[in-house]
Amino acid sequence: MIAVRRLLRRPFARLVAATRRLRGDDRGAVAVQFAFLALPIAVLAFGLLDMNRISVQRHQLQDALDAATLIAARSTATTDAALDTTGDAAFLAEISGLNMGLTAADATFKAGTDNHVLGAATATVKPIIANLWTSKDVTVTATSDVVRSSKNLEVAVVLDITGSMSGTRISDLKTGASDLVDIIVKDIQTPYYSKVAIVPYSNAVNVDTYADAVRGAVPVRNISGAAWASATKTITGISKANNAVVTSNGHGFAVGNYVYISGISGNATTGMAALNGNIYSISAKTTNTFTLSGANTSLKSSYGSGGTATKCATSACSLVITTSTAHGFITGDDISFAGMSGLTSLNGTTQTITSLTTTTFDTGLYGPGTATYTSGGTATCDTSTVEGCANFVFTSAAGSGQTQSLSTCVSERTGSDAYTDAAPSTALVGRAYPAASGNNPCPTATIMPLSSDRTALKAKISSLAAAGSTAGQIGLAWGWYMIAPNFSYLWPNAVQKPAAYKTKDLVKVVVLMTDGAFNTPYCSGVIAKDAGSGSGNSSDHINCNATNGDPFTQAKKVCDAIKASANGITLYTVGFDVGTDATAVSMLKYCATDADHVYFPANGSELKTAFKSIAQDISSLRIAK
Repeated sequence: MIAVRRLLRRPFARLVAATRRLRGDDRGAVAVQFAFLALPIAVLAFGLLDMNRISVQRHQLQDALDAATLIAARSTATTDAALDTTGDAAFLAEISGLNMGLTAADATFKAGTDNHVLGAATATVKPIIANLWTSKDVTVTATSDVVRSSKNLEVAVVLDITGSMSGTRISDLKTGASDLVDIIVKDIQTPYYSKVAIVPYSNAVNVDTYADAVRGAVPVRNISGAAWASATKTITGISKANNAVVTSNGHGFAVGNYVYISGISGNATTGMAALNGNIYSISAKTTNTFTLSGANTSLKSSYGSGGTATKCATSACSLVITTSTAHGFITGDDISFAGMSGLTSLNGTTQTITSLTTTTFDTGLYGPGTATYTSGGTATCDTSTVEGCANFVFTSAAGSGQTQSLSTCVSERTGSDAYTDAAPSTALVGRAYPAASGNNPCPTATIMPLSSDRTALKAKISSLAAAGSTAGQIGLAWGWYMIAPNFSYLWPNAVQKPAAYKTKDLVKVVVLMTDGAFNTPYCSGVIAKDAGSGSGNSSDHINCNATNGDPFTQAKKVCDAIKASANGITLYTVGFDVGTDATAVSMLKYCATDADHVYFPANGSELKTAFKSIAQDISSLRIAK
């Protein structure tokens, strides 16, 4: 307005000077001319004032509308109603002090096509001079069109469901996490999507039906054969001697072979039939004879007729299973059988391996008298002293023998890929053999891959129950895996598959929430001997220290890998009522992307607020220009 006044000051000064000259001219003709010209000149001059005033207010209206539309576009609002509410508030702030008599009703904001936000405003200007001959006001309009920058969102929410979260704590977590889902996951998934994955954790992470694919399946081998004997020869004579000599033309046996004798006729007490049903080793042989070590027939009646000698597969003539490929079992493993034809009596039983080769193993089951195997079947590793089978036998930290079953839960990945997102097809994650009873079973809550279905996500959150100790390092790793491209092949649906790192217009986020100390590391798939207080009983722990060491140290290494610049992941951490736990506080600060991405809510209300704040911050990342 000051600039306008300065522009108008010079023409007015000239007009006043000219008027004074005309007024002072005493010639009559000039006086008459002045009388005719004075009024239109004055109208023109003051009309210029109206025009400048209208122009200035039009520019002010446009500037205010542009600023308000930009603010609406940068907000998290997506509906017309939400955009209008945000834009109106910004518009009122922009026009305050302009004395234009405008209200929020004078501006509208709505979503346009192709991610545009549209603003429109109208103002009424009352002319000063024009009102002398008309009562009409001048309407001034302005429009604004802002292209809204946006991003695709992939967010993994890692939630602490340990026993200490029971009661109102788990309720507050559910509310806060559900609010986060509502804010992040938008109704409209094009042209930009917004997806969330859920990773509940306590003493482990339950990966549900993906367990076999990520930690390896229990070894199951196809059976190609099952027999206790390899050859049977006809007996034609037996000597009366201590170490009887059997005649069997072209028998083909070797010294050291074991043979099973059967079918000899005669008296089973006083005759040669006493050899029936016994197993003997061959101590000597010729082409047509072989000597039975330990068979004393010197007092038996002479051989009459009949009988066979069957070469055994083992010294005990036990049943030997042959697999179609290398089985990988070890001596002492308990193997269960199913699906065999012919030798059906073995199906549904479990036998212990007493000896083996690469593709065969001895069941220890007495063979003579069993049915003949015909085809098919599988052998499954049921129990072993080495992790990998369905049940694991180990010495507990309390010094007792313990057997625990494999679960669909997983523990830390070990080895050179411990802190990478290498595909499980390249590097398996750790198995978990939790205690069958006590406070540390495999949690029932399972992971949920990326989803844009708010109803399903909130149903998953609503089902969470608190129990177990704290293996936050495992939960954190799985938060990463849910948005890691190397894991995308696991998930069956396209919406569940994360995109490549640093894809154009993509934001990847991990949110870790915990309420206490990480106290549960693993060794060989069992909670380690040096696990912290609150991690269960020593009788359920294995008698070895954690393979990867302290869980807080593990967590920091996982965080380093997550935040690597090549990944472009933003990491938020939430420490719920961690109080004076310096180790937990240090880890959470260390893991967060920066100081603006770590929260320490002290109660349930603050926890819900923290989740909402994180969700709004993530949403602002999505639409930041």
